Amino acid sequence: MTFTPSRARAPDPDLIEVTHDNLSRAIGTLAGTDLGKARSGTIRRKLITVPARVTTSARKITLRLPADWPWETSWSQLFVAARGPPRTAAI
Repeated sequence: MTFTPSRARAPDPDLIEVTHDNLSRAIGTLAGTDLGKARSGTIRRKLITVPARVTTSARKITLRLPADWPWETSWSQLFVAARGPPRTAAI
């Protein structure tokens, strides 16, 4: 029997699917109460596929969301929960 390093094995598709579902459910829960019990496809359509523009100016990256995007509040709640509140400016 030959030694096979763990990284040489193909990932288990069932494990990937379960992980994907668990992460999607966690994202939906963090985004707000209306997406807490949503399916993975709904969460992907509403939160992960973001219709935004990425702009840069003076080494600052900005994500510009559409003004009338219906899931802006859910996405903002998810972003704050994942990243935490913004840092205060030092005076």
